[in-house]
Amino acid sequence: MENKNPISPHIQIYNWHISSLVSISHRITGIINFFTVTLIGIWIASLLLGEENYVFTNFFLSSFVGKFVCLGVIWSFTFQMLSEIRHLIMDLGYGFEQKTTKVTGLIVLIGSFPLTVLIFLIGRHLI
Repeated sequence: MENKNPISPHIQIYNWHISSLVSISHRITGIINFFTVTLIGIWIASLLLGEENYVFTNFFLSSFVGKFVCLGVIWSFTFQMLSEIRHLIMDLGYGFEQKTTKVTGLIVLIGSFPLTVLIFLIGRHLI
C-alpha cells in the first residue's frame, strides 16, 4: 500500500529568518528564566534554614563556572527583556514590515550582549 498523502514541509525546506531565530530563542530563554527565578526563590528560602546554605551558594557563585552561569542568566534576562519590548511594539501594530522585523531582530540579538556586559559590570561595582 502506497501512501498518497502529501508530505508536510519541515525545517529543512524553510529558509531561516532573523525573526524565527529570535522567536525560538525567546521561547528558550523564557524557560531558562522560569527555572532561574524558581532556583532564586529556593535559594532565598534556603537562607532561612541557616548560614551554611549560603556558604555553598557563595562558593559556587564565586567560582569560574558560577560566574559563567551568572553571565548566561543575565544574557537570558536581557534577551528576553529586549524581545518582550519588540513584541509589545508589534502588539501595538507597528514593525511588521520585513525590513523592520530584520532590524528589530538584530537589535534584540546584538543589543543583548552589551546590555549583559553593562549589567555584569554594574553588579561587580566596576562602573
